[in-house]
Amino acid sequence: MGGLRAPTAPRLPRWAGHAAPVENGRVPSDPDVLAPRPPSPLTEVVEPALERRGLRLTLKRDDLIHPELPGNKWRKLAPNLRAAVRADSQTLLTFGGAYSNHLRATATAGRLLGLRTIGVVRGDELAHRPLNPSLARCVADGMRLWFVSRATYRRRADPAYHHELRDLFGEVFLVPEGGSNALAVEGCAALGRELRGRTDVVVVPCGTGGTLAGLAAGLGPGQRAIGVSVLRGDFLTAEVRGLQRAAFGGERGDWSLEDRFHCGGYARGTPELEEFAADFEHRHGLPPLDRVYTAKALLATVRLAEEGAFAAGGRVTAVLTG
Repeated sequence: MGGLRAPTAPRLPRWAGHAAPVENGRVPSDPDVLAPRPPSPLTEVVEPALERRGLRLTLKRDDLIHPELPGNKWRKLAPNLRAAVRADSQTLLTFGGAYSNHLRATATAGRLLGLRTIGVVRGDELAHRPLNPSLARCVADGMRLWFVSRATYRRRADPAYHHELRDLFGEVFLVPEGGSNALAVEGCAALGRELRGRTDVVVVPCGTGGTLAGLAAGLGPGQRAIGVSVLRGDFLTAEVRGLQRAAFGGERGDWSLEDRFHCGGYARGTPELEEFAADFEHRHGLPPLDRVYTAKALLATVRLAEEGAFAAGGRVTAVLTG
């Protein structure tokens, strides 16, 4: 079965209890019952590296959209949740690494909406014991974790593998790694529309490219988006193009990718990143910045300004994706 193991009694409970009530055995009709708060606010801050070039820096506080499903997690998941409800599906299955914010967000959404969730996790189960805080949070929110080899995980977009997963788990609604599909890209286009006429350049962190693909499509003429890759390797350009074709039938917007600020790779960091993030939080009165995504995008914003990458006197917005 291409690396799948026969189901055995797991060490963890198969399904944990969910907080949201389920009426007549069905999930709520719309994830908007969770009362998200878009559009997210724009907050201007004074950052010396940008101020010296006459640049205005604003923070797009997408981290404030929802207390448990902030930022692009909400924007990407909500359209998929609505599609799952329309398909009468009560189980979400998705994919991620051991530190995946997307896995954690999917598990949270399942708890809040009364949906079962399954996370296919890259890597051997024993290597992840004890569970790190991200995976432990998934379990606490009711997600069943299913660990697979790296070779099997590479099949995560293969329809034949999806068939195998459905044979194993029954009928499920599949959400891709990072939540990035055409539905998610359309959801993230709202982020760009919220910024029309309010900035010249938008900087956003990128893992799978879905947020950048939608953001760029939603921006207006004369605006551009810069995606900051948090992973090693130059593969996201093709991913963003493919996602835009799937969502809109072709490429949209003015966008580019920066791959110099991954700080060692996904879920890795450097002393420079830690020092920068702690200082930025303190000076601007922000809650702890996510080091996997947001801190790297902010570091890139400041370094790019120092390099003269932004036209003097312009407006730059960094998205705090939560």
